Amino acid sequence: MSESEARRRLQQFGPNRLADVERVSPLRLFAAQFRNLLIGLLFLAALLSLAIGLLPGSEPHTTDALLILAILVANGVFGFIQDFRAQTAIQELRELAAPEATVIRDGAPGEISSTEVVPGDLLVLAQGGRIPADARLLESVHFETDEAALTGESLPVTKSTDALAADTPIADRRNFVFSATNAVRGRATAIVVATGMQTEIGRIATLVQQVEDRKTPFQEEVDRLGHRIGLGVVGLIAIVAGVLFLVADTPPLTVLLLAVTLAVAAVPEGLPAVVTLTLALGSKRILRRQALVRRLPVAEGLGSVDVILSDKTGTLTESRMSVERLIAGGREVRVEIPRESEAPIFLQDGSEVALEGLESLLLCGSLACDVERTSEGEYLGDPTEIALRALADRAGVTAGPERLREVPFDSSRKRMTVVTDGPQPSIWMKGAPEIVLDRCDSCAVNGETLALDDDLRARILADNRRLASRAYRVLGFARRDADNAEVADAGDDEIESGLIFLGLQAMIDPTRPEVPGAIADCREAGIRVVMVTGDNIETARAIADELGLNTEGALAGAEVDSLSDQALQKAVAETDVFARVSPGHKVRILEALRRGDHRVAMTGDGVNDAPALRAADVGVAMGLRGTDVAREAADLVLLDDNFTTIRDAVAEGRGIFDNIRNFVTFLLSANVGEVVIVFVGVLLGAFLFPDVFRGTSDALILTPAMLLWINLVTDGPPALALGVDPRSDDVMQRPPRSTDESVLDRQTSLSIVWIGLALTVVGLALFFGALVRTSDVVGARTLLFTFIVTAEMAVLVVIRGRSGVPPFSNPWLFAAVASSLALQCVVLYTSLSEPFGVRGLSPVEWLMVLGATGVFVVLARIGSGLLSRSPA
Repeated sequence: MSESEARRRLQQFGPNRLADVERVSPLRLFAAQFRNLLIGLLFLAALLSLAIGLLPGSEPHTTDALLILAILVANGVFGFIQDFRAQTAIQELRELAAPEATVIRDGAPGEISSTEVVPGDLLVLAQGGRIPADARLLESVHFETDEAALTGESLPVTKSTDALAADTPIADRRNFVFSATNAVRGRATAIVVATGMQTEIGRIATLVQQVEDRKTPFQEEVDRLGHRIGLGVVGLIAIVAGVLFLVADTPPLTVLLLAVTLAVAAVPEGLPAVVTLTLALGSKRILRRQALVRRLPVAEGLGSVDVILSDKTGTLTESRMSVERLIAGGREVRVEIPRESEAPIFLQDGSEVALEGLESLLLCGSLACDVERTSEGEYLGDPTEIALRALADRAGVTAGPERLREVPFDSSRKRMTVVTDGPQPSIWMKGAPEIVLDRCDSCAVNGETLALDDDLRARILADNRRLASRAYRVLGFARRDADNAEVADAGDDEIESGLIFLGLQAMIDPTRPEVPGAIADCREAGIRVVMVTGDNIETARAIADELGLNTEGALAGAEVDSLSDQALQKAVAETDVFARVSPGHKVRILEALRRGDHRVAMTGDGVNDAPALRAADVGVAMGLRGTDVAREAADLVLLDDNFTTIRDAVAEGRGIFDNIRNFVTFLLSANVGEVVIVFVGVLLGAFLFPDVFRGTSDALILTPAMLLWINLVTDGPPALALGVDPRSDDVMQRPPRSTDESVLDRQTSLSIVWIGLALTVVGLALFFGALVRTSDVVGARTLLFTFIVTAEMAVLVVIRGRSGVPPFSNPWLFAAVASSLALQCVVLYTSLSEPFGVRGLSPVEWLMVLGATGVFVVLARIGSGLLSRSPA
């Protein structure tokens, strides 16, 4: 291609980069935090408080208004911080592009920016480089690419120029290279067919953009709860205002002030902030378990997961090749490496055996490879060859002889041969077992060299098939001595003949040893684990068997394509293994599970996992081996890449849900009690004590400032301390909560109502009893004000007792209760009492408050006992 034609195509197709994501401005993000009915009601209440104070003859209510506004702004800041950190996955995808590319233009190779690559460009590719665009291979010389991040394929892919069918799956397109993958071996030339958003990685970027952010079930429930509370507050205000204005002839200003008071009493303004802080504290506990929560609501959502869709490579396996089996000299040996830096242990029939008899096999694997080792001890090269070299090095079998000659590996020969120097030159071969056997006429058995007859050959091939059926990659090895003349003059076929077969080395991307136990724990907790992988279905079945997954009905990606949405929904209910899947397949599987009312966590580490991670109820990425794209698209990042960490995070998530349910019960029961106290108290005061309850100052038994203070000292620190309660011991022996189970289930809702009514009955009895005895409105109001604070502290014991939490297990809760009571005393006995309209209590009055609190606790316990025995 000429430079002029390249410039024309750059104008036509655009730069070779992924499209920018439209980002919401910080101002719009902040404003979005206040688009809520409850928030609107509180804003209205604040404005009414200010407006009432500006009217002639009215008292100022600036304190009430400022308190309301301060709480609203703090809540908005919390939400803004979380939203501002989102939507960065596509930017990470863009940064995967290679910075430079080698292309041939005007007949000569040259370096250009990868963004200038256009369809039709001729790419020059070499080992160690990153592929800048999707391209069709024209020439391939021992060329292999690492496509794990795109397809999930754990092994390097050997490329060729052979023609393939148009509908060949991505993972099997051996004549293509793909943008953002890496060349690990050989060299090639290829013609670019797609750039930018038209590449396979561009299509993934499109899928990520199309996946809508989903709210967790708890977020949706909080939204529904807020809507109901808002409508209930409006209805309640209308009823009370109508009764007071039409029946009791209450002045309009008093009715407006009552509306403000009811709004403040009814709206749990502390709920969003306490939920956010509790989730943040829960996230810190999860972090101590080596999992980083990127979106706070997911900390609670973990507890509701009932299906984990797990990628295989790097998640269930270690994402590295390792030799696990040796067959040499008529015996099969299992290889164990205790730690990365330690010597291997060789086991036969469960007993440790000496290295003797295996040295030649290990040395052949070390010599017949192209692995380099850096000064830091890192291995560079094909992962299969690295596994061979690393095992030999750790076993102390050093590859000393110098290489004199090489017959390189290619996909048609399926073997590699090297000739090494020494006192006598030696020939070493590795390759596909059946190919290597064809080049051998003898075999090393128990220290002897025997003729390779048909029975011995059949036995070796049977061993190869047996190991391959268990997902091992099996290579055969052979050697013989040569003379200098043969090394110098013989052709390749002559050198690669008359060899002595040494044995087989079987390697695999090993499963993480702790994963089968973690899967068993998940199963006990009612969580189903499903493996989705880009590997072929035979490998997937073998790994699944090792992990304890059900392999019946395993499906390949092509079969998923052939199923309708309804048929796929039925299939995913029974299938635990999916192989050869693409990003689109993963999203379809997720959606099918959701239609079956499942809550799904998806694990992954590659670029190809990003759409599914975004679409999942909980997206879980690997922190060590994962790509930046996967980590940014995910909700949870495993810092140790350990599947057991998912189990631990789920256990913490279930504990967080229990704590949320407890403090929601605590907050809403307090708000119900406050609303009913204000509602009933105002009506009783207007009708029974018309001379006492007159004017805007005296019409309310509790003022907005009092209610905000109650919510601050009781709904704040104690509710937050509930969020760090330890989880119960049986949390992973329960099944996940069902999709239709809410935080406010029947038992919880009844508890809220019961506690609220008990608070109302005892509180109003205390208030009106004091008023009848003393006619002191300020004193009676102070008694009620203080009683609500102490009663709400005491009800914590009742609520935690229902959950089976040990009473002395949370020192933070005791500190929170003590600080709340101390703050209440500060209001009563300092100059702060004047703006709140209260006074200090005498010892006798404190006894009355504590006595009323004791009666309230007894009533709450009675109700709690009855409800705990009733069906939920």
